[in-house]
Amino acid sequence: MSGVIVTGPPKAELKDVDALAGFGVATVSEAMGRTGLLGPAIRPVQQGVRVAGTAVTVLGWPGDNLMIHAAVEQCGEGDILVVTTTSPSTDGLFGELFATALQRRGVRGVVLDTGVRDTQELRDMGFAAWSRAVSAQGTVKATGGSVNVPVAIDGQVVRPGDVILADDDGVVVVPRERARETVGRSEAREAREAATRAAFLAGQLGLDRYGLRDKLVQLGVTYRTYEEYVREEARS
Repeated sequence: MSGVIVTGPPKAELKDVDALAGFGVATVSEAMGRTGLLGPAIRPVQQGVRVAGTAVTVLGWPGDNLMIHAAVEQCGEGDILVVTTTSPSTDGLFGELFATALQRRGVRGVVLDTGVRDTQELRDMGFAAWSRAVSAQGTVKATGGSVNVPVAIDGQVVRPGDVILADDDGVVVVPRERARETVGRSEAREAREAATRAAFLAGQLGLDRYGLRDKLVQLGVTYRTYEEYVREEARS
């Protein structure tokens, strides 16, 4: 496998990245029309952490972390490293030593479509990580790959410079051209949710706020008292 290391790709503006960090993954995905999620298999190794950054992508070989070493040089302040392999791999491609090098360069976290190890050390040092698996299995450094090229994780394309937002709910990618627009859409969604939250606290039901009673009628859903239901079930 040959490869390429692309230097200096365009990136989303950091002010938009930081603004997106103020919203949850679910909010941002909903704001983009329920798109961008990397899938439920990518899970955090810590809890209560939300980060956003610009993607530096890695496409490597299963069980081989050579291209992560190459990618470290391309990482800088505000980035998030995104790693996948040419075929499925759960080996522990990333651990505490990589995190040390990346943290020194201002990288905000890592998203791995592979395995991660040294999870306690990562939590202790405050380096955020999301991965498909946790595995102590070691790796080799033997095969070429690519850095800063488009990659796909669970069918979702991540390009270098796109915004990666990750929290306890998972990971979402925001195309770099849509970062500012998505900030505005996310703000509007949070405002609507705040109004709904206040209404629920005041006692309003979702059935009424969302106009769902008519939907139930349209779907043929009916109400029965317990006694009516028991009699009807006995006759059936």
